[in-house]
Amino acid sequence: MSEWSVAEPGKLTFDAPVTALHVRVVNGTVNVVGTDEGSARLEVSELEGPPLLVTQEDGTLTVAYEDLPWKGFLKWLDRKGWRRSVVVSLAVPVSTRVELGVVGAAAVVSGTDGRVEVKGVTGDTTLVRIAGPVRVDTVSGNLEAQAVTGDLRFNSVSGDLTVVEGSGSSVRADSVSGSMIVDLDATGTPTDVQLSNVSGEIAIRLPHPADAVVEANTASGSVSSAFEDLRVAGQWGAKKITGRLGAGNGKLKAVTVSGSIALLRRPPTEDESPEGTGPQDAAPKGTTEAPSDTPSEASIDAPTDAPTDAPTDKKVL
Repeated sequence: MSEWSVAEPGKLTFDAPVTALHVRVVNGTVNVVGTDEGSARLEVSELEGPPLLVTQEDGTLTVAYEDLPWKGFLKWLDRKGWRRSVVVSLAVPVSTRVELGVVGAAAVVSGTDGRVEVKGVTGDTTLVRIAGPVRVDTVSGNLEAQAVTGDLRFNSVSGDLTVVEGSGSSVRADSVSGSMIVDLDATGTPTDVQLSNVSGEIAIRLPHPADAVVEANTASGSVSSAFEDLRVAGQWGAKKITGRLGAGNGKLKAVTVSGSIALLRRPPTEDESPEGTGPQDAAPKGTTEAPSDTPSEASIDAPTDAPTDAPTDKKVL
């Protein structure tokens, strides 16, 4: 085993192969980028508080504080810890399995193919172009995922979920009060989407043409749908949207107690649009109460806020 103690800003290069990365930090930022290189690189650009312990053993590279274990991470509390802060950047092989634990720190992972797991207390997480399966557990941290093609799991108490250009085969999310905005991109494979919360709003934008069996329920919130093939039922109290779109190969299930649910649709591309019909004709005429912050393009360097180009033509109850 190789070991380093990092007490000040600096850089390290690891010649031995790296197949797994474990990072556990408090405050600041963690950036992880997948590269085609066989080696890994670490740069610590800011460091306040105790030194970081860096170890490499049997293909696993660990960057962490000695007193911050992975087990029971979300329950960790140390008043002295809040005086810590670090900015860490790592370049690792694209196939590396990434495991991040952040307390008050932002986490950004991009361009990897291996499994990604993030545990966060208050820090936000941004994922860009991740091909492997993803699991994110937070207390109040938000998750923004762009162009994630692996299965996505998200669990939070009050954190918000934003999925942009989602093309994975499965998206499952649970929250108490966090909002959920999921923009699905057409991939040709059935998608399994299951979203559940108590009081947060849910907005889902489906590709054109859509292909899923739909079931959306709210106990006391409003519902809206841009799809004439779906049934909207319930005038007072509980409301639901049900039906089948296309062949019904995919599955879409959304449940909330008091939050609203909006089902939106992407306009067809130029190749898919009928002659004389543009994207503006993709949805029927009407108005909606649906949230206006529907997903749009996002960048790696500056993740966008939730998008604003949602269709405004819905059936509303």
